[in-house]
Amino acid sequence: MIPQKHKVIVEVPHRISGFFEIVDEINGMKINNPEKIGSRGAGFNLNSFGRTEIMIEDQEDLKQNHCQVYINNEELNANAETTYYIFNYLKNFFKKYIKIKIVHKFDLPVGCGYGASGSGALGTVYGLDCLLNLDFSPYEKGRIAHIAEVINKTGLGTVCGQLAGGLCMLKEPGYPCNFERISIPHNLKIFCGSFGIIATKSILTNPELSLRIKKAGNKALAKLMKNPNIKTFVSVSNEFVKDTDMLSILDLKEVKELIENLNQLNIIGASMNQLGRSVYAICKKRDERKVLEVFECYHPKIRIFESSIRESTKIPLEKS
Repeated sequence: MIPQKHKVIVEVPHRISGFFEIVDEINGMKINNPEKIGSRGAGFNLNSFGRTEIMIEDQEDLKQNHCQVYINNEELNANAETTYYIFNYLKNFFKKYIKIKIVHKFDLPVGCGYGASGSGALGTVYGLDCLLNLDFSPYEKGRIAHIAEVINKTGLGTVCGQLAGGLCMLKEPGYPCNFERISIPHNLKIFCGSFGIIATKSILTNPELSLRIKKAGNKALAKLMKNPNIKTFVSVSNEFVKDTDMLSILDLKEVKELIENLNQLNIIGASMNQLGRSVYAICKKRDERKVLEVFECYHPKIRIFESSIRESTKIPLEKS
């Protein structure tokens, strides 16, 4: 008997966070419920995507579930902690044992501040729900993805931002998402440059930097809420970077220099991706050439990407 094969492809946008406030305690007491842990802050979705392809092969003789996980062609399996957590959670709802292959491919580099883990988490939940007819509500799918990120320390508010779309503020931590969209001008371009990886887990478990992020993130959000527009967003994002002193703490000299050079241009502004050795610049289409020239000065150390802000909240699925 030839096994019946099923496949789904889910596209979830990359997201750049400009600043964030870690919220993992209330009145000095640690929050134990991962659903309530999260972040306040602001960021924007991109028209660049993480694509999660899930293939399932029915086999009558299986005695247990099998799962392989690939990220950009590298087989990681259980080392892809967030994806594997979601698989282990959802397998409790499977009607029979299955053999599954989950392949994540990303337009933008992983670990560089583009929300790849949130994209992969949502792609895994939405994909498995679709293929296996689990019939979870959109609310429940987002909740599972958020909890998986928090437990594995790969993100705090990325999932909520990706579900919200556009440029938005996350006004309260945890799930369900509490966000407010910020209107943006038409014909904006986003340029990004990445020098390498920063492990989100290393930041979230660093007590000194974590405390600085909490104070600076709270201050930045208060300012943005008073004057919610894209120029204020970039301005308070830069204040956040300075207030945390993360460029010095993480020894990001080239990131600092590139941000300064970009902000000498007459553009909306530039700042650091949270969290990655990456810089984003927001400009009008007429200014894209001069912005790109600044980024190109850092070849061959930098990888440069071009995109735009994605306003849609739709998560496309293709089933076959």
